[in-house]
Amino acid sequence: MKVYVCIPARYGSTRFPAKVLAKDTGKFLIQHTWERACAANLPEKVIIAADYKTIVAAAQSFGAECIMTNPNCASGTDRIAEAVADINVDIVVNLQADEPEIDPANIDKVAQLLIDNPDAPMATLAADFQNAAQISDPNIVKVITDCNNKAIYFSRSVIPYDRDNTGIGNIKNYLRHLGIYAYRKDFLLKITALPQTPLEKIEKLEQLRALENGFSILVAKVKHTCDGIDTHDQYAEFVKRYKKAAKRLK
Repeated sequence: MKVYVCIPARYGSTRFPAKVLAKDTGKFLIQHTWERACAANLPEKVIIAADYKTIVAAAQSFGAECIMTNPNCASGTDRIAEAVADINVDIVVNLQADEPEIDPANIDKVAQLLIDNPDAPMATLAADFQNAAQISDPNIVKVITDCNNKAIYFSRSVIPYDRDNTGIGNIKNYLRHLGIYAYRKDFLLKITALPQTPLEKIEKLEQLRALENGFSILVAKVKHTCDGIDTHDQYAEFVKRYKKAAKRLK
């Protein structure tokens, strides 16, 4: 079973433009993510799918394979679908470019879900919440699953809604969605060929396209260790952590 990681890299991030090229650590942000992906055991190759020539040049500078894609791709999933369309691969892991501290074991975990479940077209990960404030935060996506660990729904709202506690009850009843996916290549090409669905448009969550079209998404629970980099402040905190860790290694 051939597994690749594909990292979609977009130049024009809304809250932090050109963040993948931020280099306050001495390395590009996307380089940190690429290195973490390369440390995973299952993937045979890690590819960057870029929308801008400067990203391609940056990727080439640290030895990454980078494919230029249409800058008008609607989503990261569409971007990786374009990148791998003509590549011989069985499972594609979609890893966000702004995950410089992702645990490589989580990359293996999401790929292993599809290896172990040959009928599943798609898989993702979830983790416990640390506090109620995270559950109420619309920037942190929630997921609920059935008894077979298949996703029922993803939302920016509080799900499930605890009626007896006016919304949020015991935090152990909630799952935080982690934005990493594994797709079988044929399914990836199929799902990205379908039009956006109503709930996908409302929630701004592209994984809902699969659910709305009747496809299942397997979910495995892991330990959440870090957040992605969405803002300048989050990047500054990452830089501090990185430099502090680098000092300890000296």
